[in-house]
Amino acid sequence: MGLDGGKSWRLAGRQVLRRLGRALLVAWLSAGAVTAIAGIDIDKLSFRHGIAFFHELKYPSDFTHFDYLYPNAPKGGALVLSTASAFNNLAPLVEGAIGVPTRFGFSSDTLLIRAGDEISAFYGRLADGIAVTDDRLAIVFRIHPDARWRDGVPITSDDVVFTLDALRQQIQSGMYFDFIRDVEPLDDRHVAVHLHTPLTLNNVIMMQFTAILPAHYWRERDPTRVTLEPPVSSGPYEIADIKQSRHVTWKRDPDYWGSDIPVNRGRYNFDTVRYDVYRDATVTREAFRKGLIDIFTEPDVRYWHRSYDIPALDKGWIRKIHRKFGIEVGVRSAIALNVRRDKFQDRRVRRALTLAMDFEWQNRTLHYGYRKRAHSYWPDTMLAATDLPSGDELALLEPHRADLPPELFARPFRFQEVATPQARRETLLQARQLLREAGWRVEGGALRNTAGNAFELVFLSQNPEDARTLLPYLEALKQLGIEGSVQLVDSTRYINLVRGFQFDAVLMNRDILMPPVIELKATYHSEAATVPLTRNLAGIADPVLDSLVMQANLATTLDQMVAACRAIDRVLLWQYYQIPLYAVGPRRTVHWDKFGIPAFEPDYWPAFPDGWWYDREKAARIAVND
Repeated sequence: MGLDGGKSWRLAGRQVLRRLGRALLVAWLSAGAVTAIAGIDIDKLSFRHGIAFFHELKYPSDFTHFDYLYPNAPKGGALVLSTASAFNNLAPLVEGAIGVPTRFGFSSDTLLIRAGDEISAFYGRLADGIAVTDDRLAIVFRIHPDARWRDGVPITSDDVVFTLDALRQQIQSGMYFDFIRDVEPLDDRHVAVHLHTPLTLNNVIMMQFTAILPAHYWRERDPTRVTLEPPVSSGPYEIADIKQSRHVTWKRDPDYWGSDIPVNRGRYNFDTVRYDVYRDATVTREAFRKGLIDIFTEPDVRYWHRSYDIPALDKGWIRKIHRKFGIEVGVRSAIALNVRRDKFQDRRVRRALTLAMDFEWQNRTLHYGYRKRAHSYWPDTMLAATDLPSGDELALLEPHRADLPPELFARPFRFQEVATPQARRETLLQARQLLREAGWRVEGGALRNTAGNAFELVFLSQNPEDARTLLPYLEALKQLGIEGSVQLVDSTRYINLVRGFQFDAVLMNRDILMPPVIELKATYHSEAATVPLTRNLAGIADPVLDSLVMQANLATTLDQMVAACRAIDRVLLWQYYQIPLYAVGPRRTVHWDKFGIPAFEPDYWPAFPDGWWYDREKAARIAVND
């Protein structure tokens, strides 16, 4: 993810920036602007080696390396990986092109880097010092004195100003950086980023994704024009070989200026990293089995279950491992009901539809038991509402008691788990009773309301694979008298229907970035319910959630943030706005066993494959016996 996790780079991860941009757009629509810019005296600032929100920095100013990296990892060897991302461009600011090669961030540096083992901490990379003004309306970066472009030119505040100003002027990127009021060079090494509103975690997340560009190089060229000429860069790798939309090879720069700074020690160990473009997952799997690529993360549990039982596995030449998912947490798959529609307004109806989903049967039959039911919107994290509300969380919920289900205060939430046919029958009877209480009766085999209108449920889908989950569910709904179907459309039609809120329900990801505050408003606040294509696809507009989301965004301590998020989790679950299915699980990765791997993987920002290294003894064992 981002610069250190393998996704395509668009000044730091196009897909991540896109989803964060939507979140920030919703926040910006209701934010007030501060117009004054105060003068900054560098001598009066207190610079630190990092910045953290909700907690103190784990690592002191004299730390030598992150705990989850092996600082003495040997350098050398080659790594070959696959990517599905085509590319036709090496210019950084092109909008509308196919894109830049996977791992373009290998060649670039950012001001900050996120710590993988802290929930909201960032340490200097290009910046060896970070300061925030007392009013929090500016953040000042001090550039590392050794920072150099590959052509030997020093990296200065001018490069930061050029980069941020260029991004702010773009149509697509501009909305992501609307929080910036102005960028001011204080001297060659110090640059101030002035903000419209006081500094937040969201602002720092966006800045740590942003690779700094060489102003002296791009001022003489057009960074918005497609080119395959490798630009001047500053990062640990440079392009050694490239063929448009076929492959790209990155070569480690032994003279990289930042090879020994603490945040990089133990990273970037391979002499070369090659990405071959495979547009089909079946072909990619076969390439791995033949040894043409070294590591593959399997997205489909069906193939994970049965496709790697090959002789190399028995001989110990390949390994199947589980890796942490990092900052993506929550629900990987969920049914989002369009609660803007009258038939979904009654909580009893939503609960009945939830009871009709037999997750346990689907998991056994379709997923080989690998999936885990999501009994929370962020399961297996500190934010999950597992017990009864108490303390700070209860204080947030108590003023809204009259607007919440009484059960929320009486018992912990858990979806009913069906283990036997008899239990399944009982849950369907319970669902039928809830529908009856809500005014729906079965007449002539169809569920109808008092006006005689039949209950129909049409799932909008652009993915034929959705049918594996939806068709068994539709059979259950049929037993309740609900006529269900799947409307399969192409991507253009899908986007247009979603934009106009013309759907009953969709099957979608409900994952969220940790900590979730940057996306909460775009996902669960009523302001996002009326904005097309936000993460609040379900149209949730609940005053209680609005209040809790704002409390989470205003949190200044970890305890405050946790309490607000647990309360949000509890309200979402007990109101049955959506039907969570399975949780974000571990990454299922298969690799040829010729690498060294650090002793543990951090929770929030895995250093993969940057923290791995080539093990010559393991590699020789495979080659000798092949």
